[in-house]
Amino acid sequence: MAGRERMGSMDAAWLQMEEPANLMMITAVLWFDGPMDRERLRTVVRERLVERYPRFRQRVVPGALGSPHWEDATDFDLDAHLSTLRVPATGGRAALEAVVGDWLGVPLERSRPLWHLHLVKGAARGDVLLARLHHCMADGIALARVLLTLTDPVREGTGTGDAVREEAVPTVEGRAAPTRDDAGTPVEPDSDGSLHGSREERLSAPGWMRLARGARAAFRKGVELVQEPILAGDLVLEGARGAAALGKLLVMPPDPRSPLRGPLGARKLAAWSEPVALARVKAVGQTLGGTVNDVLLTAVTGALRRYLASREAPLEDMHALVPVNLRPLDEPVPRELGNRFGVVFLRLPVHLEDPRRRLREVSKRMEALKRSPEAVVTSGALELLGRTPAALERVVVDVMGTKASLVATNVPGPRQPVSLAGARLDGLTFWVPQAGHVGLGVSLFSYAGQVTLGVASDASRVPDPGALVAAFLEELEALATVAP
Repeated sequence: MAGRERMGSMDAAWLQMEEPANLMMITAVLWFDGPMDRERLRTVVRERLVERYPRFRQRVVPGALGSPHWEDATDFDLDAHLSTLRVPATGGRAALEAVVGDWLGVPLERSRPLWHLHLVKGAARGDVLLARLHHCMADGIALARVLLTLTDPVREGTGTGDAVREEAVPTVEGRAAPTRDDAGTPVEPDSDGSLHGSREERLSAPGWMRLARGARAAFRKGVELVQEPILAGDLVLEGARGAAALGKLLVMPPDPRSPLRGPLGARKLAAWSEPVALARVKAVGQTLGGTVNDVLLTAVTGALRRYLASREAPLEDMHALVPVNLRPLDEPVPRELGNRFGVVFLRLPVHLEDPRRRLREVSKRMEALKRSPEAVVTSGALELLGRTPAALERVVVDVMGTKASLVATNVPGPRQPVSLAGARLDGLTFWVPQAGHVGLGVSLFSYAGQVTLGVASDASRVPDPGALVAAFLEELEALATVAP
């Protein structure tokens, strides 16, 4: 792609939202079961990212009237985007979390393409890859899929990080082996796209997708709507319902005052859990009557309740800002990347003490959101904001940010083990930006039959994200205990 290309309006919206205390970066942490060779990693990144997706070799420049453009970086240097860090082997996960937290607060260099990979060496359990990418390049689920194009399938029992030819991967439970889409992303061929193996918890659902344009919905047929797994099911969209959803968002009162909300600072923190077996989570859901995602969200809600109680704060319901993917997962991510998603406001029943009642209420509220047009309406609003002056956009985003206390994301990873540059991937967590001065991000990432909770926070709002991780695990145990 030569010359300049005008940035899409939704992509520009995320560029304009950035402030020193609130960076619009998507951050991923991938950990491996052994060392990774930097030169082999460099080759994979060059072949599968830089040469495949133009955005990875383009910088942002202002255009006419200040509108941003993409421009080829003629002086592009891959080594300027791939650095090596070291942590002491005796530091454990705390040392890794400290490194990640430090980089969460460091902006990407605007004179270069807006991404950076840090290979972290020295950890006792294996090397770690820290990826930082600006939200103006693409949305979280698209970038997660793009990062997974770096990986290769592995055969169980062949040794650490041994990649195999795709046709050599054995079938699993009578299904075909994992394949790759046109962009190189490992995908499973299941017709329902299920993350957890059941149609009830599928990641994608066929249906008619209708895109909102600003405050009015302009519909077009024949496009499949695929959502993030946190909101499985079809969105049934009608013009009147879309207008009602927009009105609801505008008049929604701010979230209650709590330690989670308030001014942000420059210091950021990160923490994540040990992987949790999805089979166990699914068993709890089957016993108590809820999907895997219902159980995980109930545990997140309970963790927030425990955390607020420890701070002697009121135990009131709060909203999570939930990104919803609007790009079909069975189609490759376009070479130009870009943002294609909306958001919904999920009210978490923090006030409920009993875990079973909390699970039922989460399930009920999730069902209501599955049929809500909010995600498509907010997608159109984000497009509109990208065409407004940055100052006006910040005012609108800040107002919307008062209506939520955290950002919650849930993205699927490969169901089978994969390797990257010869090192087997043990786990992954990631975070999207907390726009609108929201100081807490919670992510759920599933991989190879396990799910990991990641917490990223502003130190002024949640100075101990590890406490939320511990509370989440305690809530999962509590749900398993009350299951008859």
